[in-house]
Amino acid sequence: MTPEGRLARLHRMDDGAWARHANPWSVWTRVPILPLLVLAVWSREWIGWWALLPVAALLAWTWVNPRAFPPPRRLENWGSRAVLGERLWLERKETPVPPRHRLAPKLLNAMAAAGGLLLIYGLVWLLPWATLTGLAVAMLSKFWFLDRMTWLVADMEGDSRLARWRGPDG
Repeated sequence: MTPEGRLARLHRMDDGAWARHANPWSVWTRVPILPLLVLAVWSREWIGWWALLPVAALLAWTWVNPRAFPPPRRLENWGSRAVLGERLWLERKETPVPPRHRLAPKLLNAMAAAGGLLLIYGLVWLLPWATLTGLAVAMLSKFWFLDRMTWLVADMEGDSRLARWRGPDG
């Protein structure tokens, strides 16, 4: 199983959760989680241990979010296609993805991880430059990764899993 697959399993992402997560509302309401988490952690400087309340709320929302919205009626929007691509990417050990899609997602995930490490460093030491740079690198890498996932869906359009995930009307 891929590292991303283990993370999805930790979040208990079954077929139903994935179908609901493909709702654009789920995708777009996840976008502010990381900046808000940064603000919550940074707020320890102002509100002390009370900062744990927004941190806990955001972590709970991160888990609830993929389940909070109904499955979308259509999957042709960017966010839904990005989620479908993530599923294809997670299952790449069982069903390989086309060769042109094998390197870029790994590099983008590595860039996001590097940004995350810089972000953590900045939050630990309350360094604005490191925090903001790490946040920007992590988020831009994630969006670029998601965009690559939409390309993956386009290139694997005939894959039987996509038809199954889209359902009888998709």
